[in-house]
Amino acid sequence: MTPTAADAPRTRAAARTALAAARRPADLFPDDTAAAARTYRRLARLLHPDTAPAAERPHAEAEFARLDALWQQHTAATRPTLTTRRRTYTLGATLAAGDLAVFREASYEQDGTRNRALLKIPRAVTDNDLMEREAQALDRLARHGDRRHRAYAPRLLESFRHREAGTGSERRVNALVPPDTLVPSGGFHTLAEVHDAHPDGLDPRDAAWMWRRLLTALGWAHRAGRVHGAVLPEHVLIHPGLHGLVLVNWCYGTALGDRVPALVERHRAAYPPEVTGRRPATEATDIHLASHTMATLMGERTPKPMRAFLRGCTLPAETRRPHDAWQLLAELDALLDRLYGPRTFRPFTMPTPHP
Repeated sequence: MTPTAADAPRTRAAARTALAAARRPADLFPDDTAAAARTYRRLARLLHPDTAPAAERPHAEAEFARLDALWQQHTAATRPTLTTRRRTYTLGATLAAGDLAVFREASYEQDGTRNRALLKIPRAVTDNDLMEREAQALDRLARHGDRRHRAYAPRLLESFRHREAGTGSERRVNALVPPDTLVPSGGFHTLAEVHDAHPDGLDPRDAAWMWRRLLTALGWAHRAGRVHGAVLPEHVLIHPGLHGLVLVNWCYGTALGDRVPALVERHRAAYPPEVTGRRPATEATDIHLASHTMATLMGERTPKPMRAFLRGCTLPAETRRPHDAWQLLAELDALLDRLYGPRTFRPFTMPTPHP
């Protein structure tokens, strides 16, 4: 018989008896999700090793581990899944919601190991084409981009169509490797978060490494024949401790010489005229967007020589702007050397959020 919330043990002895008798999660946890969670919390409280007498503690730790294993089996069995030809993804929490898509944490089993994934699911079926664009861009970068710079973009596990039960709507889902699994400590932040943490402007010496890596990412993408098309603060992730950078959200990307398919409306003023005017995008399009992003990040703290440098990168005429991100990086290095001397590693941290 399936247990109910009323059946949950109320003493440590009863909890131990119930756990010893359980052969599967259903022997302990009710079908109702909320009731199952309450039962688990009660059992965990009763069976926690810290509540056991000292002499029983080693056995209590084994019991607690078994309780946790049964709970993990229960939650895995009751979570929704998405199945493709290659994997079955067990869905977890919604981590974030962007302009086009929601991001769900997920896991899948491969070669006997449980792995994490990030599922990017479009809000509307009308954005399926943009999700497909991202998949094509990431595949192109993986196949044709210099492998030394692979970490500058997300890694695509697969892209697939999923038909929703009930509505029948079919959505294009991109399964990605979460950026924080690629480094030991995680801890990525968007440049939008960096800007919010430094409302009076980021010190240009801190912005320098972010800028340099952003130009490297663009140079890498451009050599692979891709324009990102939306180099905006929310789409640039940085890792403060490792001075790492990942350029995300390639849904707006296109081949060099094609039009950017859409724009983020709230950032309309940041786009160069060729995007708003529906004209072909080039390397200079990304350079304009990246320069506008860095100028906004530094704000009033931008030194005068750097302001002039940025003006040249954001000229209205696409043909008058720089097109070679690698050459621009060399020119930026020369400017930084004149302003601050030889490069040294400058530690950067993000403020700890208040509880």
